Amino acid sequence: MLSFSFLPFVCALLPLAQAAPLPLFGINFGESAATDGATSSVSQSTINSTLQRPGFFARAAYCETQSLQALTCGAPCDAISKIKILQAGGDGGEIPRFFVAQDPDSQTIVVAHQGTDPTNLLSDLNDVEVAQVAMNSTRFPSAAKGSLVHDGFQDTQGRTADLVLSTVKAALASSGYTRVLATGHSLGAAVATLDATMLRMQLPASVEVDSVVFGLPRVGNQPFADMIDALLPSFSHVTNQHDPVPDVPPRFLSFQHPAGELHITAVDAAGATATMVECPGQENSNCSEGNSLLDASVGNHLGPYFDGISFGSTECSA
Repeated sequence: MLSFSFLPFVCALLPLAQAAPLPLFGINFGESAATDGATSSVSQSTINSTLQRPGFFARAAYCETQSLQALTCGAPCDAISKIKILQAGGDGGEIPRFFVAQDPDSQTIVVAHQGTDPTNLLSDLNDVEVAQVAMNSTRFPSAAKGSLVHDGFQDTQGRTADLVLSTVKAALASSGYTRVLATGHSLGAAVATLDATMLRMQLPASVEVDSVVFGLPRVGNQPFADMIDALLPSFSHVTNQHDPVPDVPPRFLSFQHPAGELHITAVDAAGATATMVECPGQENSNCSEGNSLLDASVGNHLGPYFDGISFGSTECSA
């Protein structure tokens, strides 16, 4: 069932869909075919080793800054209790919550961003600005020719970008670490994708920049997606069953996902174990691209995904 806050956005897109040559949420309006490469299973051990920790970080980004800094936000903080918070902020609205941390277990500097809070109008408005704009040439100095991104996502990322970049640079220098991870859920996934792009362009080649995100909406156009594939070859975006968010903004508005989708087809009743497949190509009709609006589930967007990980401020304690 679609949430009330999501319905106005969908309804606003439907008139465009009727006049456009492309599909929306798996309903074909004349778009060129998506890829249909065969999927392959992702093992639970792979989920635990490569996706679990980014999921823990993305979940914790929803928690109030004060409790996060003190690591007293309940289960989200308990799961990452060994990290050192270097910077945290945001208001949960125009500036979604975020943090930069040092993770000694993985020898990584972590950047994590909060997703959309449907109860916060300012947060929703970040998602509604669907116009495509050129990438900021200062933050993205080597952006591929023709790369355009979602105006609202870039504006949101820009509100914390300079602080994120300076904090990451200082942390790499002081810790001696050579790896950075950018993660987030929903709107936070879009911001983290732009952060990872910025960090890859701004940091030395000797620093590994990875990004694992959850419930990612489409961020940019085809040249942008192609650039992500080349720039961040290990980029992964996890989609959960019939979550509608990965299908917005729709492809008929010239938005395109990069490669790297990992699609959850089922989660057990306890929310602990997920059945997941790897989806070759940028938009695979066997994965979230094949979803229908009629089956959309905002519950799938929030979770659980795996290992008991769900997203939202309700996961945090004061």
